Amino acid sequence: MHVATLKSLLLATLAAAALNAGAAVHSIDVGTPLPRFALVKPGVHRYLRYVRDGESNKPIDIWMREVRFEQRDGKQLLRVRQRWDGVAPGPYTLWLDSWFEPGTFRPISHERTSERDGKRKVEGFVFAPDRVTGMKDLADNVQKDLVVESGEPTFNFETDIEFLQAMPMAEGEEFRINFYHPGGPAPQRYTWKVVGSESISGPAGPVECWVLTTDYNRPGTVSKFWFAKGAQVMVRQESVTPKGVLVKTLIE
Repeated sequence: MHVATLKSLLLATLAAAALNAGAAVHSIDVGTPLPRFALVKPGVHRYLRYVRDGESNKPIDIWMREVRFEQRDGKQLLRVRQRWDGVAPGPYTLWLDSWFEPGTFRPISHERTSERDGKRKVEGFVFAPDRVTGMKDLADNVQKDLVVESGEPTFNFETDIEFLQAMPMAEGEEFRINFYHPGGPAPQRYTWKVVGSESISGPAGPVECWVLTTDYNRPGTVSKFWFAKGAQVMVRQESVTPKGVLVKTLIE
């Protein structure tokens, strides 16, 4: 083997070893200050969601996510509001309203309201260290009797995009996060891995991104995320489904 080639291979091997040595698995616990919470800033982002199947692109909805910091019960809290305006499989609207402790993303409450075919559904949840329960004082709450026990405090899965924005992203890092989807089965730890970086198209041109993956605890499947380096705002997500690739792409 040529000396120069051997030297190049050796340097590449040493670089890869150094990179792996610097990588870490972060077990993120509720109540612990998040390393990059300062990146979670007030503002609104909108995403187009659609399913790509070969050359076919079928629109689902426009998804709005808004971050606020507001006073409630005499405290400054983080509030995340979401809205979906959908067209498939028929017109619908969905609202989410979630409150958190700033700095840690510890969830406090979560409300979900949907309208479809002239029918309105209201759901409300309260997060405690050992359980998630239905919100008793929310009018028409169909989840008021819910009680889901948890062996450890859990984060709110319906605000995962803002939550991931606060992670210390770097090549090779992994994040193990206990998430609960309000109204669903018991919480679980899920793992996201930063598998590399890539430049992709954004609303205003190319964006340098961290690339993350997770299998959502379903081995053999994969979802891929692109978060802008610097601001760590999600620019794109792709998930393989039986009907095609579900795409979520930032439009503003």
